[in-house]
Amino acid sequence: MLADKDRIFTNLYGFQSWRLDAARARGDWDDTKALMAKGQDAIIDIVKASGLRGRGGAGFPTGTKWSFMPKEPQVGKGGADRPNFLVINADESEPGSCKDREIMRHDPHKLIEGALIAGYAMRARAAYIYIRGEYIREAEVLFAAVAEAYDAGLIGKNACGSGYDFDVFVHRGAGAYICGEETAMLESLEGKKGQPRLKPPFPAGAGLYGCPTTVNNVESIAVVPTILHRGADWFSSFGAENNRGTKLFQISGHVNKPCVVEEAMSIPFRQLIDEHCGGIRGGWDNLLAVIPGGSSVPLVPAKDIMDAPMDFDGLKAVGSGLGTAAVIVMDKSTDIVRAISRISYFYKHESCGQCTPCREGTGWMWRVMERLRTGEADISEIDTLQQVTKQVEGHSICALGDAAAWPIQGLIKHFRPELERRIVERSGDTAPMMEAAE
Repeated sequence: MLADKDRIFTNLYGFQSWRLDAARARGDWDDTKALMAKGQDAIIDIVKASGLRGRGGAGFPTGTKWSFMPKEPQVGKGGADRPNFLVINADESEPGSCKDREIMRHDPHKLIEGALIAGYAMRARAAYIYIRGEYIREAEVLFAAVAEAYDAGLIGKNACGSGYDFDVFVHRGAGAYICGEETAMLESLEGKKGQPRLKPPFPAGAGLYGCPTTVNNVESIAVVPTILHRGADWFSSFGAENNRGTKLFQISGHVNKPCVVEEAMSIPFRQLIDEHCGGIRGGWDNLLAVIPGGSSVPLVPAKDIMDAPMDFDGLKAVGSGLGTAAVIVMDKSTDIVRAISRISYFYKHESCGQCTPCREGTGWMWRVMERLRTGEADISEIDTLQQVTKQVEGHSICALGDAAAWPIQGLIKHFRPELERRIVERSGDTAPMMEAAE
């Protein structure tokens, strides 16, 4: 279990005030000027050495992503400056994910300080925090915390007395899942319809308002000040190779104590659940399956997940992914087909409609899933559905097509007998089931 002294988010549960004086007492804004004095390239090198990978789902190395930003001011058409920007993804619309909201409502100054340091390292003129529309109270706290930081001279002109000017803007979204995709978020920030852009150009070349932009997750930015204070070696001492650091896990579903908890990367699944959630409801023999990284990753059956390390590579090895580390636990009382059908409806509803495979495919997959749920389909349609998921996967502008396809693929891979059982029982012909049993 991660020791309390090694926890980055020391007010995760809101037992203390989120305000600036309390945040400073916990160690936030502790000589931030000295951290910036390390130098812009040196900060990027430290983040690279720490092994920090993006906490928003993709897991791309954070320091490497920062290094893509231009080192010198860019000049656009007509000789106008093209400043660098940092955009922080606080949309958090992935079903099952609820870690960033805890940072924003209980530890917002960690995020704001991290934005300043990350923005400085990338030569960014400003940071835009794009917060999910439904996060009403979190947005109120964030607006107030930014105002506190401005009043204290921590951001704005001559931020922290460093001689660097840096602004932070909080932008509220309207509750569209697709705006969690980085280029759709940039479109929304510009006041347009939130639809993903074709890439290239990538945001580091032409992002917000056509300027070089890096988009990072809330957690990725909030851990940066602590990494700089305590060192890259300290952060990289947690987790397995290529999966370094501490991580916020959000565990929901059929556990005795659902929670959000900070733990070391690569902790085994069983240990994570036993130590922080009081075990599986009804005992470990009652576990059916787990969605380990938010609704967009494939489910993993109980026998495969038990001892899996909770990191990018460990979950990839069992056919899933860490995603946002939104762990959805399902015991044997779960109607697994209904659960995946409900997820299919979510992606059908949230598709922006720009790509034909996603626009048409998500609705078609959901309708077939509903028929499989009730047993009104034909057994041959299971293979047809599998083929359609493959035609959607990898053929859309953004990853929403993949997110819609993977849960269904996981269901067919691991629970095909349950799909067939429903169809056979509804048709009244139990002969195929009897033959399979023999």
